[in-house]
Amino acid sequence: MCLDDEIHAKHMAKASLISREKMQAGLGGPFGAIIVKDGEVVGVGFNKVTTDNDPTAHAEVVAIRDACKKLDTFSLAGAIIYTSCEPCPMCLASIYWARLDQVYYANTRYDAARIGFDDEFLYDEIAKDIKDRSMEMVHLPDDVAKTAFDEWDAKEDKIAY
Repeated sequence: MCLDDEIHAKHMAKASLISREKMQAGLGGPFGAIIVKDGEVVGVGFNKVTTDNDPTAHAEVVAIRDACKKLDTFSLAGAIIYTSCEPCPMCLASIYWARLDQVYYANTRYDAARIGFDDEFLYDEIAKDIKDRSMEMVHLPDDVAKTAFDEWDAKEDKIAY
């Protein structure tokens, strides 16, 4: 095993330990994540869906929020996330929005499905055309919403993200 492999394994072990410890403490499902930048852990997260009554409080999202707050930035470019499970569609989208460089994961989505965390429906829904999704989605244009977009487009001091 080369040094890089050992470092990645060490970080994965930390994310996995967080998932197990927090699950055993009754704080949420068995999911943990850490974010590493320049060799340092800058974000830590574990599943807080039931403790925070927040369906978006997955380990990866919690870790992203933690890292962004600590680093005072919305971009985690140059960082790596280690997570105890393959990210669900929401977490994967969050990872892309945060601009993380790499994802290392331990368990697969199929492992998660086996214990009751089945995201296949979400993967399938996202791939469908809007009109074919199981949840009705209605396009309702609004002048103020359009104006806000137009003003953003013309705004000279905007911070692009």
